[in-house]
Amino acid sequence: MIVRCWGARGSIPVSGKEYLKYGGDTTCIEIRTQQGEVIIVDAGSGIRGLGNLLLKERRFDYTLIFTHAHWDHLIGFPFFKPIYHPGTRMTLIGCPFVQISAREMISRIMAPPNFPLTLGDVCANLAFRPACVEPFDIGSMRITPVPLSHPDGGGGYRFEEAGKSCVLLTDNELTHRHPGGLLYEDYRQFAEGADLLIHDAEYTEADYLKKKAWGHTVYRDALRLALDAGVKKLGLFHHNQERTDSELDSIVEDCRKAILLGGHRLDCFALEQEMEISL
Repeated sequence: MIVRCWGARGSIPVSGKEYLKYGGDTTCIEIRTQQGEVIIVDAGSGIRGLGNLLLKERRFDYTLIFTHAHWDHLIGFPFFKPIYHPGTRMTLIGCPFVQISAREMISRIMAPPNFPLTLGDVCANLAFRPACVEPFDIGSMRITPVPLSHPDGGGGYRFEEAGKSCVLLTDNELTHRHPGGLLYEDYRQFAEGADLLIHDAEYTEADYLKKKAWGHTVYRDALRLALDAGVKKLGLFHHNQERTDSELDSIVEDCRKAILLGGHRLDCFALEQEMEISL
């Protein structure tokens, strides 16, 4: 299993010299199976770069899974060049815990006055799969969904293949239970023993004093979840749009100090744009 990050930023794309290390594109994760299937999670602005790579590789068959319908996770879809290639075949799966389907999500952003082209102008063969609440397979990959604690709902996923596992819980508030969300212990059990946990870590403790119930997690709470779940690697994700490279470096250093002081064994880092992790 290969996990690539094409966008780790939350809320809105950013640019500037202070965002060069971790990148400014919003959320998009690519997972490749041992058999070469391409699984994409979310269509934030980072999906544009992934689309360019897939065309260069002449890869035209993939699955796109959405976590939820907020704008920063959809904004890149109209700029994903493979959808304008007639040879592209893509299955789109909507998050199983939101109110609208994947087709409705995409149709809404690709409609006047939001975009000059509509979904009907897309050349690719798009297959919209009903939302799944039970585990499902894509080739050799078993995918298990879980509801997120986030305003308007959302879905996280556990990806498992050949004894390796990656858990993705973006836009998940661990210390506040939104309607449809689960308890901390439920997320601990869901992530238990994962080789890689990618978790929302948008806030500092100071941020959270003003933004409790906004649907995101303090990075120290994401670290606590990783330690309690006994995961091997923790990738901090959904970086705040104002968080500079130096500030993210400080957050990672703080986590690593806490791990060391506690006598734990955990590889902790913040996801960087175009980072690749092999499991």
